[in-house]
Amino acid sequence: MSTQRNPWLALYALVVGFFMILLDMTIVAVANPAIMKDLQADVSQVIWVTSAYLLAYAVPLLVTGRLGDRFGPKNIYLGGLAVFTLASLWCAESTSINMLIAARAVQGLGAALMTPQTMAVITRTFPPDKRGAAMGLWGGVAGLATLVGPILGGVLVDWQGWQWIFYVNVPIGIVAFALAFWLVPTLPTHEHKFDLVGVALSGVGMFLLVFGIQEGNTHHWDAWIWAMIAAGLVVLALFIANQARNTGEPLVPLSLFTDRNFALSNLAIASMGAAVTGVFVPAYFYLQQVHDMTPTKSALVFAPMAILTGVFAPIIGKISDKVAPRVIPTIGFAVFSASLFGFALLMKPDGSIPLFMIMGGIAGIANACIWAPLATTATHNLPVQQAGAGAGVYNTTRQVGSVLGSAAISALLSARISAQGLQSGPIGEGSGGKSLSDLPAVVRDPILDKLSTALGQSMYLPALILLIGVAASALFIGHGKAAGGQRDDLAKANVGAH
Repeated sequence: MSTQRNPWLALYALVVGFFMILLDMTIVAVANPAIMKDLQADVSQVIWVTSAYLLAYAVPLLVTGRLGDRFGPKNIYLGGLAVFTLASLWCAESTSINMLIAARAVQGLGAALMTPQTMAVITRTFPPDKRGAAMGLWGGVAGLATLVGPILGGVLVDWQGWQWIFYVNVPIGIVAFALAFWLVPTLPTHEHKFDLVGVALSGVGMFLLVFGIQEGNTHHWDAWIWAMIAAGLVVLALFIANQARNTGEPLVPLSLFTDRNFALSNLAIASMGAAVTGVFVPAYFYLQQVHDMTPTKSALVFAPMAILTGVFAPIIGKISDKVAPRVIPTIGFAVFSASLFGFALLMKPDGSIPLFMIMGGIAGIANACIWAPLATTATHNLPVQQAGAGAGVYNTTRQVGSVLGSAAISALLSARISAQGLQSGPIGEGSGGKSLSDLPAVVRDPILDKLSTALGQSMYLPALILLIGVAASALFIGHGKAAGGQRDDLAKANVGAH
């Protein structure tokens, strides 16, 4: 009987949980109006439901990748999955906006434990020349989950209420745990020291920066808000200086960034994270409040985007092994940015929904050109002993981009709504808390015009952010030779089937 383990079986098991945690980055977007109404929250508060998850997800990623190297990616993945699943149950049982935000933060911690392990297992069990197809699946799941999230969320919100976007994670989490326990191999571990000073500096810096950006408009950009943002930047600068001087094992090995493609991939994926997080907030408020759609109908508007991402991602993942690294992602970022500019122009009270769906389909194909090729390029030359650290850094930069995008879109959306003379409370309510659909046309139409203007203007932010990805991808160079020592580690990794 063969002792070789098929690495694809482990990957299939891991992407079940990976799909679930990425689903929860965007599944809340379509439920925001329902959560606002049920828990009596305003725009800033309800966006914290997403930002708390993203922040708690982003900050620990630098160390959770190392934990996988030290204690084994399988063990850390299973622990994170247990935390995530239990926190999902807490989210569903929340009775106040503050309780929901706290539960989402714990859920984000579980996701942070899981994510780097999926990428590290790919890096350590697939040879570099076969990694494109594996990353195609990984990247396809990443792209598809962020797009399917709102569709599934819309169905669940209309069917049973917003709580079910969290209840659904419980059975999926149990199945994912069983599959990973059964199919994921126990990989060799590597001794690591943990840079606790680096952990503290990165966590404090990120919290100060994100809190300041997201709460700025709510507090009228007072002096203390600007002081908090400045303090966050100073602490993050101290973090970088600390990492540069660390002669032991820094949390972020700056030597990773001497690989040009790794450095540029991190910049590109940060812009992608920010854009994807930012695009859905104004889009779903527009579809539900301006066009008076149900959560399900508004989510189905983006079905072409999700379907085409899922169809094209594996295909493009395989092609990416055969062409220069810069070609596919540069095209993807450029087309995705153009499609978001198209969304912004369409976001009028009488905007064409069929055109919105066509634009979404184009954006879906563009997404497929980004996720997998970018991950393949980032990990191609990583030494195997730094697989966990590299995966942690790459996933961290994506999540940092996501949380900054969430904070920025919150601040911009609140500012544009205020600039149009609309209230900052629950969007879609007229005077006296009435729904816009209940108001007479003479009152409703001017409000819809102002609201769609504010939402359309907000869409320009993620469109512009994607141009960073265009520039970074265009500067990629051809792959170098594979890191040494890969073959021995692959042999060890594939031994020991149950």
